[in-house]
Amino acid sequence: MQHTSRTCAVFLLGVFSVFAQQSGTISGVVADVTGKGIPNAVVTVRNEAGGAPKMAATDSEGKYSIKDLAEGSYQLEAAAPSFALSRRNGVRITAAGSANVNMSLNVSELAQSITVEGSVSMAAESAPMQSTLEARSAKTEISPEYIQNYASPVADFSELLNNAPGTFSVNPNGVGLGDSKTYFRGFKDGQYTMQADGIPFNDTNDPTHHSWAFFPSQFIAGVDFDRSPGSASAVGPTNYGGTVNLLSRSVALQPDFRLTASYGSFNTRMLAFDADSGQFGKNKNHSLTINIHQMLSDGYQTYNYQKRVAGFIKYQYRLNDRTTFTLFSGLVDLWTNTPNLKGPSRAQIAQYGDNYLLSGDPSQPNYYGYNVYHVQTDFNYIGVNSDLGRGWKLENKVYTYRYWNKQYYNNPSIQANGFFLPGAQSITATSAVDKLNGYRKVGDILSVSHETARGTLRTGIWYEWAYTDRYQIPSDPRSGLDTVLPNFHEHFITSTFQPFVEYEYRVTRDISITAGMKLAYYRMDLKQFADNGKTVGSLGGAPYTEHSAPYHAWNPSADLRYKIKPNWTMYAQFAEGNAIPPSSVFDTKGALVAVTPKPTAVKTYQVGSVVKFNRFTLDADAYYSHFQNPYSSFLDAAGEAFFYQTGPSNTKGVEVEGNVTLVRGLSLYLNATAGSAKYQGGAKYANGGLWIQNTPNNTEGAGLTYATRGWSVGMFNKRVGRMYNDNGSVNQAFTIDPFNVTNLFINYTVRGDSYLRGTKIRFGINNLLDQHNIVSINGFSSKSNAPSPGDVLTLLPARSISLTMTFGYAPGR
Repeated sequence: MQHTSRTCAVFLLGVFSVFAQQSGTISGVVADVTGKGIPNAVVTVRNEAGGAPKMAATDSEGKYSIKDLAEGSYQLEAAAPSFALSRRNGVRITAAGSANVNMSLNVSELAQSITVEGSVSMAAESAPMQSTLEARSAKTEISPEYIQNYASPVADFSELLNNAPGTFSVNPNGVGLGDSKTYFRGFKDGQYTMQADGIPFNDTNDPTHHSWAFFPSQFIAGVDFDRSPGSASAVGPTNYGGTVNLLSRSVALQPDFRLTASYGSFNTRMLAFDADSGQFGKNKNHSLTINIHQMLSDGYQTYNYQKRVAGFIKYQYRLNDRTTFTLFSGLVDLWTNTPNLKGPSRAQIAQYGDNYLLSGDPSQPNYYGYNVYHVQTDFNYIGVNSDLGRGWKLENKVYTYRYWNKQYYNNPSIQANGFFLPGAQSITATSAVDKLNGYRKVGDILSVSHETARGTLRTGIWYEWAYTDRYQIPSDPRSGLDTVLPNFHEHFITSTFQPFVEYEYRVTRDISITAGMKLAYYRMDLKQFADNGKTVGSLGGAPYTEHSAPYHAWNPSADLRYKIKPNWTMYAQFAEGNAIPPSSVFDTKGALVAVTPKPTAVKTYQVGSVVKFNRFTLDADAYYSHFQNPYSSFLDAAGEAFFYQTGPSNTKGVEVEGNVTLVRGLSLYLNATAGSAKYQGGAKYANGGLWIQNTPNNTEGAGLTYATRGWSVGMFNKRVGRMYNDNGSVNQAFTIDPFNVTNLFINYTVRGDSYLRGTKIRFGINNLLDQHNIVSINGFSSKSNAPSPGDVLTLLPARSISLTMTFGYAPGR
């Protein structure tokens, strides 16, 4: 009996010894990109051959260790609140072996919520876009994975937004090959703020934006899209309909180098070089990332050529564990032949085809050589982020950016038959326009916060100064000779000043109330020069006239957020926003303006909910906004312009988005909106009850994605419901029928510890079903809404295909 017991004991010890020899360990540190360890991050390890995952939480220094792993290849994921997910594939464990794997989580304002009660939500992890459990308003955060895998390599920022709830934009020359505008909730471009890394950017004469300038998609790692005026701490010139914040790529923990070549439809070519230095220097406190690329294309539309050379550099220096400095500088140089008349007529399309726009014949008024855009932009900032201790934090960004648009275009008129007058009548000594719109801005955004057990105080100020030079001069397209007097010429200086304060009070552990106030002050000092009578006229012989116009508005905000469960929050918000008036309010004869307009205002009310389970997420909101419309004017008895705001409008609706994990790696993303945006009814409003143009009554989006072992496949469809276009001052004149756009993407990426990490093949098809719907109509005459040969149309561009190869090299892996 004793001999048998000893035999069993020896056998069991041998089994345990063999098992111990065959098990391995993965350990390491989870840190942010500055190298500071992140406590309480969740690390998940999965055997790529199958089986249950193992998880561990990092300690106070960001360290983790996961033991008893069988021999094989593993996938690691690290997640923490307010950080983007980090993933490593192909980590090899041998018998009794160990692997040291350090993970870097991007420091970014894009803070997708993927952790719930200490575990990773598979549905949130795979969602291409979603809201967060910390949301206090309706928002969508577009993930880096969506941008890298499910968007065209030459897409612009408007196209990155296209699959978000309620949005739409169209570029008739092809994806990323023009200047397109985004619409949502009844708000057009110029009625919402756009930011880059939290810094507002927009034109100075009118707060609109250009999708082909400043931030091409090669600069962008994520998008934070807030569909509300935001809280008091949200700064910008037009926090009216919302804020779109473009987030630049983060610096990396480890070095990587990538060379990319892309070729696609319409002879679209792109070459790009990307480099990440990783952490370097004696204390590993320096990091650098750069991008340089060139894009060339013939464009879908005839002779609408595009050329862009651009690049950026981003450098971070970690002074210590509490303070980090960031320097960013980006440049874009763009040449195009896009004309001022952005579309063809019905008659031209019928005769020459859907892609007709410009001619290659110098005798024709729409000869492409008579139409040249040269746009140069730079965008630069120095930022500091510091934890001052005792709950105090400071963030400051000093910035400057420049927009210089030198445009030359022939300006022929389309006749009633849909064609131009013969060349001799449309090519004259004054038929072209020599145009400049250039400005330089400098500014500073300072934010200070103090967090205590009962709440968080946030206060700060945004200041910006800009100088602008604008003119349009009649010119001869054959010789390039300008006339003496311009159509207009103006210089102006604008100053913006927005102090704010808000306090988030934690009523309980799960309920918080935030209230705040912001002063939006704006001043324009304008000098207008005498012209040929097109704008201000001769000014009685004076060389110029000067004006000053200050504007201000108070913007309060309040919101309530209730965490019902760790994976379920609800919010309610009230916020006011405003849009600054354009410089054109002074474009009257003699520049005589008796009463300048006030900033247009909006009041928004919304409620919403965010739920995240392991296999599905659901974000929903309902909103109502009451807002004012653009200005009208009349001349008083003294002949001076009197500006007033036209009738108000109301937009309301519901928005829903969610992601479902069907099986591991396979997910279905869905969103839908239903609503209306109409002019307010009433006897005193002639347009009461009519729709605001470019407002779909519903939209639906769907995306099916599959990711496994380096492969990622996605198909996305966006349906835009019925909407209307205006015809001059006539609202709801043209009906735009619903249309769909379907895109397909297939990618393979080398991951893990390979020296070829980052090597990638991307295949994409935009407008897979080759739809050619009319998406916009500019009527020939406001006297009739009936279809006319002279109507200018915008159509969906044809199907386009792209193949992209990236060769990656990761030294030291």
